[in-house]
Amino acid sequence: MDTDGAYDGQATRAGQVPRPAGAPDGAPPMPTRPPAVRGSGAASPLVDWLRTPRPLADPGVWRPGYHPRQGVQEEPAADRALLSGAVISFLACVLIWSLLSNNYIPYTDLPLKLFTPRDWWELRGGPADGRGVAALQAYMTLVTVLLVIWFSRLGSWRLAFVRLVAARGRRARVLGAAAGALFVLLLIWTRTLPLLGLVADHLPYQDMSAGTVTLVGNLSYLVVSAPIIVYFLRLARVPLPPGPGGADTTAPAAVMANPSDDPLAWVELREAGLGDVADRLGGEVVGGGMNDVDYVRIRRAWESVRVEPSRRQAFAEAVRDNGAAACVHPSGARDLPVRVARHDLLARQVLLGTVEDGERNPYARRGTSLALDPGVLGTSLLAVGPSGSGKTSRLVRPVVESLALQALAGQVAFVAVGAAGAQLGPDAAYDVVVRVGDPGSLYDLDLYGGAVDPDEAATLLAEAFVGDVPGVDVRRAATALAQLLGPFHAAHGRFPAVPELRELLDGLPPALAALRRALEAAEGAEGVGRHAMLRELDARARQHGAHGDPGPALADRLALLDRPAFAGFFDTGGQSRPFSMRALEHPIRVRVDLPERGHADASRMLSRLLLAQFNAAAAARGDRSLFAFLALDDASHTLTPETVRGVQRLRSANAGVLLTLRTLDDVPEGLRTPLLGAVGCRMAFSGVTTWDGKRFAEAWGTEWVETRDVTHRTVFADQPLTRAIHAFRKLVTGKAVTTDAVTVRQVERERWSASDLAHAVPPGCAVLSLTSVRGERAAPLLLRLAGKG
Repeated sequence: MDTDGAYDGQATRAGQVPRPAGAPDGAPPMPTRPPAVRGSGAASPLVDWLRTPRPLADPGVWRPGYHPRQGVQEEPAADRALLSGAVISFLACVLIWSLLSNNYIPYTDLPLKLFTPRDWWELRGGPADGRGVAALQAYMTLVTVLLVIWFSRLGSWRLAFVRLVAARGRRARVLGAAAGALFVLLLIWTRTLPLLGLVADHLPYQDMSAGTVTLVGNLSYLVVSAPIIVYFLRLARVPLPPGPGGADTTAPAAVMANPSDDPLAWVELREAGLGDVADRLGGEVVGGGMNDVDYVRIRRAWESVRVEPSRRQAFAEAVRDNGAAACVHPSGARDLPVRVARHDLLARQVLLGTVEDGERNPYARRGTSLALDPGVLGTSLLAVGPSGSGKTSRLVRPVVESLALQALAGQVAFVAVGAAGAQLGPDAAYDVVVRVGDPGSLYDLDLYGGAVDPDEAATLLAEAFVGDVPGVDVRRAATALAQLLGPFHAAHGRFPAVPELRELLDGLPPALAALRRALEAAEGAEGVGRHAMLRELDARARQHGAHGDPGPALADRLALLDRPAFAGFFDTGGQSRPFSMRALEHPIRVRVDLPERGHADASRMLSRLLLAQFNAAAAARGDRSLFAFLALDDASHTLTPETVRGVQRLRSANAGVLLTLRTLDDVPEGLRTPLLGAVGCRMAFSGVTTWDGKRFAEAWGTEWVETRDVTHRTVFADQPLTRAIHAFRKLVTGKAVTTDAVTVRQVERERWSASDLAHAVPPGCAVLSLTSVRGERAAPLLLRLAGKG
């Protein structure tokens, strides 16, 4: 079994399998970068990657190595209050410690004397011998430690160090830790703290030689200083700010608690009696012959075997013969030529960026990595942002790249549509590249989407041609097209090419007469069918030129495709290799380049056509195990009422779309609210207008928040002394003495206001809300996008 039928690509014609298209002449070279996970030796990174834990998480959370953030959000403290609290608590600690060490506070050593022998102490309370001195030193050391711990927590010393010192950079963090260590060591070396005396003063020096005394003294200094140095070294190396719940990419791989759960063991294969196959695959993983795509692809193939046991023998033979190259994609590719994003194929995720650690985001999601996967893309995604905000490079390209990897693993079929020159990946990353209007294109585009029913083909064409034209009834347009497509298909066994269909829509008598003759000759003895098709032609002839006839509008739109630049395209005579959306039954990677620069109107019409065809093909698939996806890099003037309704139905068909817009003004006003309601994921890039922000704010709704209103009231004193003190304070500070009255209320506010979306989103960031196909939701998150714009 090479592919076992589960991963066979579908050709646009019978007997053909799409192969990766070659790079066009003069195309700029793409940057190369090794895949994130590749095996190349005994210590393969694939092993660590496979054993990385991937706990279940909320939608959009990057799962590899994820640890949920513990605790609740604490009230933020101002830097000035934090500094004053730390200084005051430190001075109070020094004061109390000084009073205790100098016996200004009576009976502080009473607990020590109660739990030690009486002969250790003199009648006046002092130590009688070395035992009492040692006990007193140990007691004072313990008291000092307790005081430091209590006052450090009271004054938030560690938080003050993090916020006021370490946050200024690594150099400040190291210098601050070094200054703290030097200060403590000076207190110990000067015997201000009795720790050194406790270790060194009670050794039998009289029985030692001079060299031994020196050695023991140095060891005493080392024993006392080592814990202090270690503590401050750890303080200098602590990651800042503290990890809020994201994974540490440098952390070592987790050790599997249960060996049976080890993905390297291939337990399912062993339980099925394929121990030799499991051994072969395990050796490929450890030896570096397998990559992440191979692993996921073979897992997918085994799942198909479990569904259809008749493939078991073919699967086993393919693995024995080819190892990690078994069940390969029809293109023969086992990886992409270049990866620009970070992917995790086990979780089917692509890393999009990092959630900002700020008040705008929920406490549990701050600082976490955000990723997209078919679980959220299946609800479709709408992204709005001006040109240059990074929609293509930071969103569309990573998503398309992730889908291409999953297609190689037999999990996805997708189509990416963009303007010619859009950076959607090299040609070698695709099985089919359709360059509309380019004579050197290896593939053509099927204008009818692979439909065999004239009524279905007419509906799709009508939606693409006049779906955005005000005043034109799409249903009447579909009827007019069906009145021509049906007779033509019955007469010639195919649908008309663009010039032929244009002549028929224009109502040219020679074209209609030729069609009538061909229809009469083709029908033969089938009188009923001939009569029905002739009746359709007669009805079209009567309606041509009548009031409200959609034929002229259809002909005008079709004229956009009947141009010399498109000569040879949209062929229906079998002379080209047309691609149709029917190929989504198989894991295929397709890119369609539209001539946006010279034929903008035609490109928009083709985008509408592809979206309408995708909606129809995704819903009509018999096998929906593959995730089908359409990425429109520019959906301006593409959406119609019917396509928006179709997008809403994709979730149940295991399919989704990605739509990017420069502004919502590129969508008809009546469709803006339905569009935001049809998609489950909404993304506003930096630089959107307040008008667009208002629509997003309405879609994201409101939430209950706690607000605090502080009222400052001037204090008027009655006593002369108090008045004098207040007057002196006002003279020094320049402010009157006031009291603060705090009012706490629960109010309902917008999650993101239109003004905030327009002005408070930094460059390189976006606000993203997610909805999974299971109905789970993630509130709008301020996201710092990964990659370069």
